[in-house]
Amino acid sequence: MENKKIKINFSLQKLICFVAVILFFIKLITWYITSSISIFSDALESITNIISGFIGLYSLYVSSLPKDQNHPYGHGKIEFISTAIEGFLIFFVGIIIFIKIFIRVKNHETIFLLRLDYGVYLMSFTAIINYFLGIFACKIGTKNGALTLIASGKHLQIDTYSTFGIVIGLILLNITQWIWIDFIISVIFSSVILYTGLKLLRSAAAGIMDEYDKKLLKKLSFYINEKRNSHWIDLHHLKIIKYGSALHVDCHLTVPWFFNIKDANKEVQKLTKLTKDKFGNKVELSVHVDACKSNHCYICFNKLCKVRKNIFQKKILWTLDKTSYYNNNKRKDLIFINKNQYGI
Repeated sequence: MENKKIKINFSLQKLICFVAVILFFIKLITWYITSSISIFSDALESITNIISGFIGLYSLYVSSLPKDQNHPYGHGKIEFISTAIEGFLIFFVGIIIFIKIFIRVKNHETIFLLRLDYGVYLMSFTAIINYFLGIFACKIGTKNGALTLIASGKHLQIDTYSTFGIVIGLILLNITQWIWIDFIISVIFSSVILYTGLKLLRSAAAGIMDEYDKKLLKKLSFYINEKRNSHWIDLHHLKIIKYGSALHVDCHLTVPWFFNIKDANKEVQKLTKLTKDKFGNKVELSVHVDACKSNHCYICFNKLCKVRKNIFQKKILWTLDKTSYYNNNKRKDLIFINKNQYGI
């Protein structure tokens, strides 16, 4: 099944590369026909689609390689590197477009726009192709857990919105014959390109540096809280590291002090299964087991416990501020629970 998913991912990414090349030449021809600088900007941006498409293809190949001695966590980090390259290329194209606009304005170049109706038709065609291919790529990428395909799909959809913006501008230009509209569209479009490039670079840096993913941690915390059993007294030091589509989860789980190794291991296996059921088999869970202390009795809702030393007072919801490593690290003591910190 996994090999089948990999083949589907490769085939779709190859299709994205092929379509990107075809649409680039269509946009280039459209620019040649119309002399519109906004269409030229879109054509330049398509170069990044081609390059990022082939980088994504290579990224899918590398990330699909199994773990080895030199890469015990797999090869998923390559996806963040490919995203960084894509972001840099997009940002570079935005700079080039701004320079071209500046040169034309400075030199007072006169632009004679021709056959704008052809421009509207051809650019609309490229936008429609990109939009539906982008939706399909996101759908398959989400289903197969391929971040590269999801990124490619979103990139194509963003490209669609900008192209439709250019089409609207061309229609207005064709009606009014105001040449300055083409410059305004170009400036807006190049600004969007620069923003997209910076956003991708920021995302890649966050992945490479294993930045705190608040949304994912929150989702995991709430899910475990809903499914927890009475032997799971406390969960803390929760951390997640992304390796492409694979996730490595670390946490500390507090269980009854009288559990032997076998009993504690059963609880770890239950937590592991619970996590994999939600996030798939690409999740690797590392759990450190802690023994409960007397102060844990205040938040332990195990009614069958025969060695309880304090009266149960309140069941604690495992929200992000209670479970994450960052917030737990600010507490003075995780083992000897202070009732006040839980609002008891």
